[in-house]
Amino acid sequence: MEPTKPTPAQALRSFSLMTLGSALVSVGVYFFKFPNHFSMGGVSGLSILLGQLIPSHLVTPATINTVITLLFLILGFLVLDKSFGLKTVYCSLLYSGLIQLFESLLPLSHPLTDQKMLELFFAVILPALGAAILFNMDASTGGTDIMAMILKKYSGMDVGRALLISDVLIASSALLVFDIETGLFAMLGLSLKSVLVDSVIESLNRNKSFTVVTHDPERVCRYINNTLHRGATVWKGQGAYTGQEQYVILTALSRHQAVSLRNYLKQNEPHAFMLITNSSEIFGKGFLRA
Repeated sequence: MEPTKPTPAQALRSFSLMTLGSALVSVGVYFFKFPNHFSMGGVSGLSILLGQLIPSHLVTPATINTVITLLFLILGFLVLDKSFGLKTVYCSLLYSGLIQLFESLLPLSHPLTDQKMLELFFAVILPALGAAILFNMDASTGGTDIMAMILKKYSGMDVGRALLISDVLIASSALLVFDIETGLFAMLGLSLKSVLVDSVIESLNRNKSFTVVTHDPERVCRYINNTLHRGATVWKGQGAYTGQEQYVILTALSRHQAVSLRNYLKQNEPHAFMLITNSSEIFGKGFLRA
């Protein structure tokens, strides 16, 4: 069965989200990572180190970042062929292009503020949020993600561990290339980033698995189907203590729909038993695609 083509509205939404995600990463990298030398791994971190080591005013971290990103794109085209996503191509070009544009229009000779910890938070939060948005769209800004795809295709290497080791090496190199304070900030930023990206991804995808035990399944299902426009599964059960016949309803809802159903049950089925569980991975119609 061929996958259905996205509607124009869906395509526009995807395009807008990819643009937003790439822009957030670009802003975080250029305005907060580069001027503070926060080399927290990845292509941007490597660019910061090389920009310091190469004695030339023409070779800036932004330029090095663009060159490395383009080299990875070319490598992806040559090695990955059709498995190399067009979404990643668009996001990689937009990401590096925006950084070059920022450097041309808004050159920075020093950090925006003198609050290094504050800038570290923005250097972590903005790229993490952007990366999470792109992850949900099956896209990325390329760079080491492309290398991960290549390693996954041609080796049995634990790609996640390999990338983590490379990020740690890049971040710790700031101790030698810059100074102890900058190196420690880079290591702290890497630690925060590794935790925050997963948290943001989970938060963006968070929905509710809603289980209801009731004597009147028809009323509850009617509300779920007609008001919330969601599906549900019903099966018969029996109370372990009372032995009475019960009906168990399982449905998956967004957060605001779960609140609506909870309030409805409190008013109309006060004796119903509710079990509401957070879930960031619900696959099927109306949720994530498997």
